[in-house]
Amino acid sequence: MALDQLKTTKFNLSSYIKLVFLFILFALAITSCKSKKVLVPKSGFEKPSPKIVKKYSELMDVSKKAIRNGKLYGFIDDWQGTKYQYGGLSKRGVDCSGLVYLAFKDVYEKEIPRITSQQVEAIKRKYEGQLKEGDLVFFDYEGKKFSHVGIYLQNGFYFHASTSKGVMVAKLKDPYTYKYFSRGGTVK
Repeated sequence: MALDQLKTTKFNLSSYIKLVFLFILFALAITSCKSKKVLVPKSGFEKPSPKIVKKYSELMDVSKKAIRNGKLYGFIDDWQGTKYQYGGLSKRGVDCSGLVYLAFKDVYEKEIPRITSQQVEAIKRKYEGQLKEGDLVFFDYEGKKFSHVGIYLQNGFYFHASTSKGVMVAKLKDPYTYKYFSRGGTVK
C-alpha cells in the first residue's frame, strides 16, 4: 500500500512541476508580446540645457519635462540652418538621409544605412499615431517612393534637411508636406 501511495505522490509532484513550468513559460510569452521599445542613447539620456528645453518645448508646444533627450535636441540645435547639399555629410551641407544617418550615429550610437531607400528597409512600420521620438518618417516627393526622410520628435513635429530651407524642425501635418507623407517606423 505504501508503494502505491509513493508512486501516486511522485506522479502528482511531477505533474505539478510540469504545470508550474508551463505556466511560467506562458506568462513570459504573454508579457513579452507587448514590449514597447523606446529608442534611448546607449549611455542614457543626456540632460538638455535650460536654453534647449525652453526653445524646443515652446516650438513644439510640449511641456518642458517632455524635452528629456539633450543629446538629440543638442544635435538638432547644432545642425539647424545647415544648408541642404545632395550627398553632403558636413556642416557645409547635408542631405536628408545623411542627416538621419549622422543623427543615429551621434545621438543613438547606432549605424543605419546611409541612403533613404535602404533606411526605409531598416524600420518596423508603425501607424502615424504610434510614432515616438526617434522614429523615421518618409515622404514620396515628385512621384518617387521614399525620396525624403526625417526623424520624428514629438507632438507631430519632426526634423529633416529641407532642400529649400536646410536643416529644420517642421510640423508633420503641414499642408504642403503632409500630402507626401508615406510611412513611419522604428529602426529595427
